[in-house]
Amino acid sequence: MKPSHSLNLPQRDHEDLHDLMSRLRRAGEPFSLATVVRTISVTAAKAGAKAVIRADGSIAGGWIGGGCARGAVLKASREALADGETRLISIQPEDLLKDRGVSAGEEKDGIRFASNMCPSQGTMDIFVEPVLPRPSLVILGASPVAIALADLGPRVGFDVTVCAPSEDQEAFAAANERIEGYALPVEATAHRYLVVATQGRGDQAALKAAVSVGAEHVAFVGSHRKAESLRAKLLTEGIDPAALDRVKAPAGLDLGAITPEEIALSILAEILRIRRKDQRGTNETVYV
Repeated sequence: MKPSHSLNLPQRDHEDLHDLMSRLRRAGEPFSLATVVRTISVTAAKAGAKAVIRADGSIAGGWIGGGCARGAVLKASREALADGETRLISIQPEDLLKDRGVSAGEEKDGIRFASNMCPSQGTMDIFVEPVLPRPSLVILGASPVAIALADLGPRVGFDVTVCAPSEDQEAFAAANERIEGYALPVEATAHRYLVVATQGRGDQAALKAAVSVGAEHVAFVGSHRKAESLRAKLLTEGIDPAALDRVKAPAGLDLGAITPEEIALSILAEILRIRRKDQRGTNETVYV
């Protein structure tokens, strides 16, 4: 039977979903977008139908059909948000799966198959796309290297948060978020990479704040000897040695950098290598 390609969604629904996704993006909330890309025979939803799915598995808006598709799509959404990869789900009747030589839950040629147990016995192919908050570059300090990092970070896909004394805040007018002092939130909605770039002004307080929160990477702009001296002081304050072991010092790849801009570039190169380590060869994740 000829596949159906009818959008079957009024324009208003599309506009409402766009508004919803914009709100979730602004809130830094991860979600996935499920889109019906093909249907064969009788199905409740038709090609073009969409749904926005939150990380907790709830459907925030839109519609892609009833229980025949829901379980497989929600599972794919959870997996996509966990690893940042897209999924293509094909929901088919049992007899068609047998004809293809595949079983429900099996993945073949990039397609995850699921069984349609509904009376309609139609086929639906659904593309599930994770939409994740942009990774965060958190800069502690207002040194020339910190200023260069804040300038370069957005160009390679990072939202920038700057933690600095109130008198230095004007140097970071373009930052996505500014925090006076070093009061970092313990939890973060996106992956964050911390760089202590105080360079002699509040080193100990900034490093203590950096190792007290969760992060993908913590780096210190300064020599290994200076970092070890600060480590010894923080140990006397009761800081967990394992937390201090996470600190990379000196920050950045060894590129022979001299100027603040070159040092900032070496730091971002190191962070990008860490961030992309497990993403090569995978489908590209959408960041918002």
